[in-house]
Amino acid sequence: MRKRVIAAVVLSSTLVSTTAHAREITPAAAGVTAPDTAITGRGFGHGRGLSQYGAQGAALAGKSVKQILDFYYPGTTTGKATGSIRVRISADTTDGVRVAVVNGLAVRSLATGKLYTLPKASTIDQWSIDPNGEHGTELNSYDATTKKWTLYKTFTGMAQFEGAAVIGLILPSGAVRRYRGVLRAIDVDGAHLDTVNVLPLEYYLRGVVPREAVTSWRPAALQAQAVAARTYSVFHRNRATARAYDLCDTTSCQVYGGYDDEETSTNNAIADTAGQIRLYNGKPIIAEFSSSNGGATAAGDVPYQLTKVDSWDAYPKNGNPNVTWKVTRTAAEMQAVFQVGTIRYVRVLKRTGVGPGGGRALTVQAVGSRGSRVLTADQVRIRLHLRSSWISFPAVRSLDISTDSSVVPGR
Repeated sequence: MRKRVIAAVVLSSTLVSTTAHAREITPAAAGVTAPDTAITGRGFGHGRGLSQYGAQGAALAGKSVKQILDFYYPGTTTGKATGSIRVRISADTTDGVRVAVVNGLAVRSLATGKLYTLPKASTIDQWSIDPNGEHGTELNSYDATTKKWTLYKTFTGMAQFEGAAVIGLILPSGAVRRYRGVLRAIDVDGAHLDTVNVLPLEYYLRGVVPREAVTSWRPAALQAQAVAARTYSVFHRNRATARAYDLCDTTSCQVYGGYDDEETSTNNAIADTAGQIRLYNGKPIIAEFSSSNGGATAAGDVPYQLTKVDSWDAYPKNGNPNVTWKVTRTAAEMQAVFQVGTIRYVRVLKRTGVGPGGGRALTVQAVGSRGSRVLTADQVRIRLHLRSSWISFPAVRSLDISTDSSVVPGR
């Protein structure tokens, strides 16, 4: 059985409370289409652990790196970590590892451990480790004069470039990106050779912290980022023993740009906190961080990820552009996410109760011409490509649209 109901149209920027219902008024004229939806929000990212802009706000307020870390990772203690890290270089999509000639460059067989110093032939300007058979590799040289590749040596297993202080990796575009440590050609997934950068943990952080924080920030903020990034690295390194790499170099892990991204300010922050990590019950924590928590930290699955108000995230002059934001999504985009037909209204059903406006959203309901659906706020964030799950929807007025009274389960 079908009945006549009311569909929603944006009335103003006034926010609907978490328990408010759409206000029904006289139906609009027939033929009016569903409008776009304005969504307001707070923060950028998941909100768990360190707020990067919050750390800068705390530093501006005169807080030390220890005070910042104690606030964002409550109940944790300071520990030490050393060693190396293995990072998969995502920009190198070729089936091999190609590098520019540099003094001191050598290649090592991973099967035998033997090291081969490469000759300094004046006409050779590139070397490449490429696949050879099902499980082997081969080393080829490129002559800039003849513009030809020549086989130099074969290996029974994988191999790596090392020896030089900095090695220039040649990307598919022809651009050269420089890295410290070792560039390893290794079969990660059984399909082709991937490039894995193996280097000391402290050198790795030099290519991470300037990509994850603003290099002009106060020292305490950069130091907090260094400790968080170091801890995050060690946590994942401890869980990747069966893999050929520990971390990727994108936002799916931590952004890492190598030697060319190093900056003096962040190098100093790394040196000032050398080896420091955060522990819980004696073990490295999953030291998550995000750009901005919007004014309150988000709870996670571990005891040191709590929901609490964070006044530093919007601290004056910390430059946070994501304290509040507003975006618009089309009717088609909203319908594709909720799949309830023409959208009547969308509202937040439940919030955390901590922070401005009732806090971060937990569940969201959409009512449309084919019923209603409830999704988690994180599902909405991901599907609508929003900055965070701390979201609100506008007040509504009504359109005359037929609807099915059924409830469509969330998925």
